[in-house]
Amino acid sequence: KEKQFMERRWKDVRVGDFVKVVCNEIVPADLLLLHTSDPNGVCLIETSNLDGETNLKQRRVMSGLCINDPEFEPESLNSVVVCEKPNNNLNHFKCYVEKPDKEKLGAGIESLLLRGCTVRNTDHAVGFVVYAGHETKSMLNNSSPRYKRSKLERNLNIDVIFCFILLFAMCLIGALGHFLWLQALPGVPPYLVPDSNGHLDSASLSGFYMFFTMIILLQVLIPISLYVSIELVKICQIFFITNDVDLYDEETDSRMQCKALNITEDLGQIEYIFSDKTGTLTENKMVFCRCSIMGTEYPHKENAIRLAVLEEPELGEEVIFNQQPQPLKTGWSLDTEETNPEHKQHRHGSRHKSKVTRNAQRDVAFSSPLETEVIPDRKLLQQISRAESSSSGGSRKIDPYLDFFLALAICNTVVVSMATARRQRVSRFSRSSQTNNPLDALPNLVKRSGFLRHIFTSWQRKPKRNRTISEDSVMEEDHFNPPVNMERSGDINGLQTCSLHTPSQCDNPATNSDNRSYEAESPDEAALVYTAKAYGFTLLARTSDSVTVRLPSGEDLVFEVLDTLTFDSIRKRMSVLVRHPITKEYVLYTKGADYTIMELLGTPYAEHLSRNQRNIAAATQYHLNCYAKEGLRTLCFTKKVVSDKMYESWSVNRQRALAAIDNREELVMDTAVQLETDLSLLGATGIEDRLQESVPDTIVALREAGIQVWVLTGDKPETAVNIGYACRLLEEEDLVINMSCKNKLTCMSILDCTLEEVRRYSADPHNVDTTQDISLVIDGRTLTMALSSDLQDRFVDLAKRCRSVLCCRVTPLQKSRVVKVVREKLKVMTLAVGDGANDVNMIQAADIGIGISGQEGMQAVMASDFAISRFKHLKKLLLVHGRWCYTRLANMIIYFFYKNVAYVNLLFWYQFFCGFSGTAMIDYWLLIFFNLFFTSVPPIMFGIMDKDVSAEMLLGVPELYRTGQGAGEYNFSTFWISMLDAFYQSLMCFFIPYLAYQDSDIDVFSFGMPLNTISLFTILLHLSIEIKAWTVIHWVIMLGSVALYFVVTLAYSGSCVTCNPPSNPYWILQSQMADPMFYLICIITTVVALLPR
Repeated sequence: KEKQFMERRWKDVRVGDFVKVVCNEIVPADLLLLHTSDPNGVCLIETSNLDGETNLKQRRVMSGLCINDPEFEPESLNSVVVCEKPNNNLNHFKCYVEKPDKEKLGAGIESLLLRGCTVRNTDHAVGFVVYAGHETKSMLNNSSPRYKRSKLERNLNIDVIFCFILLFAMCLIGALGHFLWLQALPGVPPYLVPDSNGHLDSASLSGFYMFFTMIILLQVLIPISLYVSIELVKICQIFFITNDVDLYDEETDSRMQCKALNITEDLGQIEYIFSDKTGTLTENKMVFCRCSIMGTEYPHKENAIRLAVLEEPELGEEVIFNQQPQPLKTGWSLDTEETNPEHKQHRHGSRHKSKVTRNAQRDVAFSSPLETEVIPDRKLLQQISRAESSSSGGSRKIDPYLDFFLALAICNTVVVSMATARRQRVSRFSRSSQTNNPLDALPNLVKRSGFLRHIFTSWQRKPKRNRTISEDSVMEEDHFNPPVNMERSGDINGLQTCSLHTPSQCDNPATNSDNRSYEAESPDEAALVYTAKAYGFTLLARTSDSVTVRLPSGEDLVFEVLDTLTFDSIRKRMSVLVRHPITKEYVLYTKGADYTIMELLGTPYAEHLSRNQRNIAAATQYHLNCYAKEGLRTLCFTKKVVSDKMYESWSVNRQRALAAIDNREELVMDTAVQLETDLSLLGATGIEDRLQESVPDTIVALREAGIQVWVLTGDKPETAVNIGYACRLLEEEDLVINMSCKNKLTCMSILDCTLEEVRRYSADPHNVDTTQDISLVIDGRTLTMALSSDLQDRFVDLAKRCRSVLCCRVTPLQKSRVVKVVREKLKVMTLAVGDGANDVNMIQAADIGIGISGQEGMQAVMASDFAISRFKHLKKLLLVHGRWCYTRLANMIIYFFYKNVAYVNLLFWYQFFCGFSGTAMIDYWLLIFFNLFFTSVPPIMFGIMDKDVSAEMLLGVPELYRTGQGAGEYNFSTFWISMLDAFYQSLMCFFIPYLAYQDSDIDVFSFGMPLNTISLFTILLHLSIEIKAWTVIHWVIMLGSVALYFVVTLAYSGSCVTCNPPSNPYWILQSQMADPMFYLICIITTVVALLPR
């Protein structure tokens, strides 16, 4: 009505409203983006409220719908918006807008602002509400928490049923006993009072009533309070786990999180662990190592020096993260510095500050110096320099080397933001100064390593692993090295600086991009963009329809982005279609997994190419295989020039697919596949994803604890196997079975032959006490066949005989399928651990899911039961806390059953001497107080604080963990042994006082008081025997319970004159405590009852 935007509450937003959201505001509903303050129609949002990812994501205004005027007029929109029904899928959205001329414009998730997201770096955005309230995608994801029942709890429920059966039997005995007692009476005794009509119930009816009376009397046998006690114990156990300083990660300022409060004890019974590799076993810090361009391999040995020195923990940490701010250098330079003694002393004195400084450096995702700083390869630099000079001569011939780095800079979804708008992943510390040039990080490394004189000569350092890449390319000296200008200068710190400058680089002051940061959705993309930047190909800006790259010459190229074919798990690649600003050609840059890219290459280049060029694909494949054997992650880059005619016809199909509602994903994928054919190979990259700290030690300890570790990864087999050896999942002496089959028949024969061999080994009498160390490596295609219904049992039989299993090239659904099959077929306790969205299915399928809060967002953490920050924390979490939680709860539950049965049986034995009349020889208030006050706290304390073995011993001897596996400590036999013990103790506690007071004139309550006291002493002393580690708290609670008993009972006996007529326990305990017989009976009975213990 007002024809302007009005402030309204979220609850008043309706579908069809136009909503304006300003910077740093949270989006109140799912909005179709129509207008932004950005001239390029881009809105940056942060989705941390939805998926935990703190990097900025780009959303674009619907193209072709609104003119991006400074003032957007909502009433000017005269179109029909058609979208799919509300659903909870945060990553997909189908919609089209039908204009008045019946033209349909498709829109997807890239134009949708989800409720709960925060607008960043955009003054304002205007959207059209497509879903509101409970129909928004974020609200539909707010399902009730997943409920898991622990194995201990399931066994407990079975034993409670046994207690019901026992209670039923005791009540039945009481009812029958009462019936027989009434039948045996010669007449009607005076204490049986008839009703108002003078009528007495029959013996059978009285027996029937007595059954229910006995239920009321003996109902304490059912441990209802046990469930409350268990919850209290678990809350305290979780408090201890989350506050364990060993499970705290200083680097990310994160501690252990317990998201499922009811399965802590399952941590002590794990038999199988299923782990992701990337980000779980590895750092997910992608470090660029080497590349192959047009069949030529560039080893980047200068960069390898930096990485090698970084492997020294203290040294690398101190050198890299305590850099002094350096003035901006021009071109690529290598500086070394000589510190004076005072400065050197200061550096050593501030060593302890390195972690704080490191945290300051990591406030942007994927931006640690390890990831962002790349030392260029000298030979490749000269190749680029030659390509630059030849292409700038007017011919404008596009060189494949330039295309390769353009592909690195363009073919991604990296968002460029200014330093003031950086989203912080760790925000505890202020951001410290960072060196402007990657090469500025090298001086201290080189100086301390003593490698300065050998940097531009042949480098004879022996690699850590056997490298199979051509040693000629690694070791050869560069005979085309230009003259190096050596210059010495002093800087503000009084340091001597020696600079090496490459003359081919222009000294362009515009190259300072220190105020620019990259927001990447994955570390791979960040590493490649920083690598391109190191070679002078700087990504300057990215909008919805353009991307700007600065060349080494300082020239800025603005590429028009025509379409982005996003990455998906089926195609395993992504492409960007751009119009080249120089040639005006349509160029498709594609990157992806090598095995998918190689299948899409055109015929080995045209006939006019030389034989050397035809061999590019073969040479690149050889380099890729070598990279994989070194454990590097590989990506291939290609280029395709698309003709005008092909683009026009393809564009029509693409728009039709984007505007579809039904089968939209399939249609969109078909258009992508249609364009990604006959690609020309540019090169490949090898990126290292380093192992996390202490991963090998953790895996070895878990294996010694009797836990089988499986690794399920999407990486290629060679990479996965290399990491498997590095993390000691695979050992050198292992017999490794590689299963890679193309058809089901081959898979069946391999399974049968291998199983026969393994069984023959086990059956051999010479191998009675030995186990064959077998490891299984299987790829995704073979795994699909092995998990089919007819081969499933054989695969599981083989896998359970293997020490470790490594599944490669597996999809998220395959991961969850493997976990379910193993859990259901072998009836074992499983744990899955992962860090990314592709691990969510596996985490939810396992008995316990653990998420690692890594660099790939928080989807895994949000779906998990427990969250840790490092894989090494799994060792203490399971071997120490898991075992403690299990043994404490198991022993407490057994004790609780024993305590209730031992006490209730005193009332049951008394029924044999009171005509099964349901009478109690203990006052009812004291009966209630006994379980409520006198014996309630000690078992809870026992469940919270008992330690049968110290943490140091459990970590040093992982085999102790095996006691909780399988049936564990709480099983059928331990339950019934404790029941028999309770029956024995109750017999002693009742009949020794009974025989002592036989033929005396003691009254009912005077007889019951010693029984109550004896029972208290016996039950508490029984617990004292069970406690393995006494502390001051134990003594206070145990002695406090005894003191509370006497104080309350004395006060009650002294004050209860007529409070419970006609039976008033007045002055009972006072009289008993004056009788020496009372003390003698208490001592003798307690000792006899506890003798078996």
